Parts: sequence; structure tokens; C-alpha cells
Amino acid sequence: IGAAAVAKAPADGYTLLLDATAFTVNPSLFPKLPFDVAKDFAPISLVLQVPLLLVVPASSPLQSVADLAKAARATPGRLTYASAGNGGAQHLAGELFKQGEKISLTHIPYRGGAPALTDLIGGQVDVMFSATTASGPFVKGGKLRALAITSAQRTEGWEQVPTVAESGVPGFQVNEWNGLFAPAGTPQPVLQRLEAETRAIVASPEMKKRFAELGVQGVGSSAAEFQSFVKGETAKWAQVVRTSGIRMD
Repeated sequence: IGAAAVAKAPADGYTLLLDATAFTVNPSLFPKLPFDVAKDFAPISLVLQVPLLLVVPASSPLQSVADLAKAARATPGRLTYASAGNGGAQHLAGELFKQGEKISLTHIPYRGGAPALTDLIGGQVDVMFSATTASGPFVKGGKLRALAITSAQRTEGWEQVPTVAESGVPGFQVNEWNGLFAPAGTPQPVLQRLEAETRAIVASPEMKKRFAELGVQGVGSSAAEFQSFVKGETAKWAQVVRTSGIRMD
């Protein structure tokens, strides 16, 4: 609803959209969106990213990605993975992982990340991809074990956790993200000012401190970099949705 409102708003730089991962996923899930992500918005900057942790209960016998893949191949479909709901970043990360490892896991969608994590901690489900901001405290508190992290490289604060890519799934990278958009047709000088101001804010000591407290990665990209990022993410998730046959009924 918010994206549709911004798509139709005056292109004067006073109405902006702060959107997230779903911006690049929804075109594949909902073919009749009331806007075109490629034509109706002008990217300003990728503001922040949050990697996901591949986590299991502390009591789980699984100690690594290799253990998980081996167990899944031994009993296809028996192992379950939780998510905050169909079509979200956690669900799609699981599907991308399944496709990369060529294994079968059974998806258990929840109505939100909190109940999914609760059941994971309790052992009702076997594994989950969950943002570091949500699952991190449970890992550090000893209730969950992190098998891997979904960033391209090992992440500050999680240096001891290997990436999914280095654990045997080459090229695997998933981040939840937030970025800033303006309506298409916004004058270039206005877009340039918005980009410059956004990047300066993200790079400020105050915001760096706040991002560190939240456990997120500030980015502050250029508009061109953000446009390329959105294009790549849209194509990646379209392929995952097609291959997995995800439907939003």
C-alpha cells in the first residue's frame, strides 16, 4: 500500500519510500502489483543490510552446514525449517539454500519471526534462517547455535561463524535490507541532493553508533549502485520463486 502511494505521489522529492527486501521479491509473487518496481521508482540509496544466521537449537546434533546437508540427504523432507511467513526473506533464504545444496527440507511458515524462533528454541522445528538482530541474542545466550551466516564475507561481531558460501554453497548471499526510493520522474538535482544527504547521514558517527547497537550494517550506496543491486536481487528471487514454485494464495 505504501509503495503504491509513493508510485502515484508527486515527483517533487517530498514523498519518499523506505522499503525492504520484499520490494525485489513481490514482483515474482504478485503478478498484479499496482506499480512497476522497475519503472515507477527512482532508487536513491541502499541504507542498510542485515545478514541472516542459519541457526539450530542448542541441543541439535547438527554442528555445521555439512551436517545439515548430510542429514537432509539421508532422510529427504524430514528436517523442517521455520520462517516468519510465506514469501519472506527467511523462506526464500531456505529455498535458495535447498536449491544450492540440492536437498529437501520441509518449510514451516509461522505468523511472524518471534513464534518461529520460540518453536526453534523448543526443538519443534529443526533449523531456521533468521536475521542477526533477531536470532543473535539467542545464539549469544546459548539457546541457539549458529551454523553459518548469509553475508558474502564473515561479519564483524560474528567472525567465528563461517559464511554459507564458504561452508559449501558457492555464491550464496542473502541480506535483509532497507533502501530509499523516490517516485520516478523526480528531477535529477533533487535525486542527487537526496542521495548525498542520505549517504552523509548513514556515514555520520551518530548513525554508525546506532547501527552498531542494532547489529546492522550501514551502507549508504550511490543511486547507481542501488539500482544495480535492486535489479540483481529482483532477478535472483525471480529465479528462486520460479524454481521452487512458491505461490501466495
